[in-house]
Amino acid sequence: QVQLVESGGGLVQPGGALRLSCAASGSIFRRSTMGWYRQAPGKQRELVATFTRGGITNYADSVKGRFTISRDNAKNTVDLQMNSLKPEDTAVYYCNARDVQFSYWGQGTQVTVSS
Repeated sequence: QVQLVESGGGLVQPGGALRLSCAASGSIFRRSTMGWYRQAPGKQRELVATFTRGGITNYADSVKGRFTISRDNAKNTVDLQMNSLKPEDTAVYYCNARDVQFSYWGQGTQVTVSS
């Protein structure tokens, strides 16, 4: 059974930083584009950042310059460093692993940006 386990969410003040981490089973991780998505209350799930097997990263315009996705192929983890957080970044953040044959999701971790 594929498992994606996220950690690192929490409450932070505007302008603060958080780091999210996602651990995946090895066989899936090696084949996958890994990504982070988020869903705010009343809104659709949206892409935050992705990192392909080949090392290409992609970011939503709203997080460019503030968020950094990184991938550790030895540890089978993908992290999201979030800096200069804004209240509008408040959402449940989901880890995703996908290729042409599958798409797996983690359980989500809450990020709340509030003073």
